[in-house]
Amino acid sequence: MTRVAAVDCGTNSIRLLVADADPETGELVDLDRRMTIVRLGQGVDRTGRLAPEALERTFAACREYAAAVKELGAQRLRFVATSASRDAENREEFVRGVLDILGVEPEVITGEQEAEFSFTGATKELTGRDDLARPYLVVDIGGGSTEFVVGDDRVRAARSVDVGCVRMTERHLVVDGKVADPPSEEQIAAMRADIEAALDLAERTVPLREAHTLVGLAGSVTTVSAIAQKLPAYDSAAIHHSRVSREEVGTITGRLLRSTHAERAAIGAMHPGRVDVIGAGALVLLAIMERTGAQEVVVSEHDILDGIAWSLA
Repeated sequence: MTRVAAVDCGTNSIRLLVADADPETGELVDLDRRMTIVRLGQGVDRTGRLAPEALERTFAACREYAAAVKELGAQRLRFVATSASRDAENREEFVRGVLDILGVEPEVITGEQEAEFSFTGATKELTGRDDLARPYLVVDIGGGSTEFVVGDDRVRAARSVDVGCVRMTERHLVVDGKVADPPSEEQIAAMRADIEAALDLAERTVPLREAHTLVGLAGSVTTVSAIAQKLPAYDSAAIHHSRVSREEVGTITGRLLRSTHAERAAIGAMHPGRVDVIGAGALVLLAIMERTGAQEVVVSEHDILDGIAWSLA
């Protein structure tokens, strides 16, 4: 067993996994798995820069993670940074801060690399299951981008496109610095048009309609599953490998887009950091299911973070 630590820093959240990995058995035993909403991508779509307050929130989380990594004695650490830090003009400031705190330089990976890590993390434990037909389409709906990967034992095609729950919210649902409460039909239609254009782009590279099983990753998808199950609080065990029908996703998406901030915040399984962006994230998922014809989505709690950990093992 090798004790590894993986950090995934995205547009909306930063996450840590410290685990013991056994490449021979394919077993990954969690020792510490945590997530902090830092909204690193705050305003990046508009300004092209990482905001000072967003950087400080992220560095504060990194300090907590550094203490956990040291306490658990991880032998190897890898820090992967995704969409927001790819796009920012001042990303060197981010790189220096992470290096000072954690002792490793963040790898600002490409969307295609991000997709491969997501695919490995999501599908490694599905090997041998005869109830899930291959090939898989793994969809990772992040804050700034969404990754699409089709594969079976390995990745056949991958593409990252710039639609995510934070980017869509900031681009279409924010008026005078505030998120529409609730958004208008015109705002929803404009957001939907952006998502459809991104799906057109993804489909040039990835055969979205050839996959037999849709696997959905990240907070927007897991939160939709929690709502579908009417969970009183977020329950990772209940969410992992749950299945949500397209009809349920459509109903939940409509409800989220028609609701106020207070109504969304009152949902028991809703993380406070997702209240304003969950409607956009759910709409991305619904559009993908309609485009591909998927009747259900298999929800996975294992994703890019697990893929990063396996890369160290």
